[in-house]
Amino acid sequence: MRAITITQYGDTDVLQETEVALPEPGPGQVRVAVKAAGVNPVDWKIRSGAMAEVRPVEFPHILGLELAGVVDAVGEGAGFAVGDEVFGWSDTGAYAEYALATNVIRKPAGLSWPEAAGLPIVGETALRVLGELEVKPGETLVLHGASGQVGRIATQAAVALGATVIGLAGTSTLDEVEALGALPVQYGDGWVSRVRAAAPGGVDAVFDAAGFGVLADSVALLGSPDRLVTIADPSAYAQGLTFSAGGSETPAVLEDLVARELKLKPGSSYGLAEVAEAHRESATGHAGGKITLTLV
Repeated sequence: MRAITITQYGDTDVLQETEVALPEPGPGQVRVAVKAAGVNPVDWKIRSGAMAEVRPVEFPHILGLELAGVVDAVGEGAGFAVGDEVFGWSDTGAYAEYALATNVIRKPAGLSWPEAAGLPIVGETALRVLGELEVKPGETLVLHGASGQVGRIATQAAVALGATVIGLAGTSTLDEVEALGALPVQYGDGWVSRVRAAAPGGVDAVFDAAGFGVLADSVALLGSPDRLVTIADPSAYAQGLTFSAGGSETPAVLEDLVARELKLKPGSSYGLAEVAEAHRESATGHAGGKITLTLV
């Protein structure tokens, strides 16, 4: 099968399209004919070696954590049949024509291949942090990066819970944030006063999904560091604040995301051979939606 492999850490030139052996599913696994694979910042951070100390890989390595596709072989006890359309996390790398997977569920007919492939990581992250913050109905949540992929899912979920979301974003996406049900506020200089004007009764929690150096001001806004979580600013460690990393890659999380009917904003879609372009766009931090590779 065709796959995108790396044999060393480096820039996009280490991404190579190669022929590799077709993997065989073990107990509890399915082999998936990949229709779409999610592209995430963690992918190019692994490729570059930026995560070598915390997430080393063995070479040659196939990148890609999220997939959507059609089951074409089934391991013992996997609970699926050949022909089932599924999505979830890949065990062997999703940048390939075929991948093994354990933590997948059946894809709803209403989700496109790119939408399904792009949902697991951002969806799990959004729901995990809302749980860590213990957001409740009637509370006010400040969400930095509300127009980003994690921010969009978190906004939808928090609004559905009955919370008021103050969503910080750039001027070009404030209308999108409002359409998600949030009170849109422009980020940048003066954001604290704008949030206070939007929430004169105060705020209960802060979710930083942007990483623009807002942690100290967010603590001051809250009056306490207790209900502040970032997924984007590693300076939290030095400040004694909560950095949320690592999640629960389980079918139950995927079922929860589907049940809540949470929607991504689809972004650029690239072919397998265009993976370097996909990584370059992802690394700019300005992707207009969730980037995917498509093999259909």
